[in-house]
Amino acid sequence: MGHSRFLAPENMGEAVREACRETGQPVPQTLGELAACVYHSLAHSYAQSVQELSALTGREYTAVNIVGGGSRDGYLNQLTANATGLPVYAGPTEGTALGNLMVQMLAAGEFPDLAAIRKAVRHSFSIQEVLPC
Repeated sequence: MGHSRFLAPENMGEAVREACRETGQPVPQTLGELAACVYHSLAHSYAQSVQELSALTGREYTAVNIVGGGSRDGYLNQLTANATGLPVYAGPTEGTALGNLMVQMLAAGEFPDLAAIRKAVRHSFSIQEVLPC
């Protein structure tokens, strides 16, 4: 999914099909097959990113946190949990605005540290846990 061909193609479906042909993967024919291909590719890409981050930082990650509007996509959250083998914590949906607010409050002295911010968010918003199956 990270290939530049997917940034702004004239026809996304055809771009995905062509990539599948070139890499010897099954070529999606129906809209449902195309959607499944994209969803599974995204989850695989997230798993690769977790592995790369782990290799770069020397840390072993124990969960994936997904914020913003995409955190409402239960199907992708489940695929991501399955692909990474890690629990996914989905939410809050307004992650960007909330992050901005929390950093401003930290700078204003309303929170002592990042740990306090994380605790406040966990206790103030619905966060869905999705376990690998």
